[in-house]
Amino acid sequence: MSTPVEGVVSTPVSSLSALSFEQDAGPAGSASAGAFATSLSGAVENLQQLQSTSNELAVQAVTGDLQDIHQAMIASTRASVTLDLVVAVRDRSVSAFNEIMRMQA
Repeated sequence: MSTPVEGVVSTPVSSLSALSFEQDAGPAGSASAGAFATSLSGAVENLQQLQSTSNELAVQAVTGDLQDIHQAMIASTRASVTLDLVVAVRDRSVSAFNEIMRMQA
């Protein structure tokens, strides 16, 4: 008939830290211009780490050293979704810059 499913190992989800724009920045316009650049560079570094982890797990899966193929698939999907997010933020930033440049003084 049906075989029982082996125990599933779950990893705890880490809590999200407050983003720079969520912290009390005081009156409007007082937030530093470097906060966006810092957030963006942190996102790119995170993307690079996720992609390298995904590549390592993919190599392990191909060579047969990986016991659980789900780890490789999750890492690959996580890297892909993060890349999509970074590309979307870049496209919106370029669009906003172009819109600002079209404004008349």
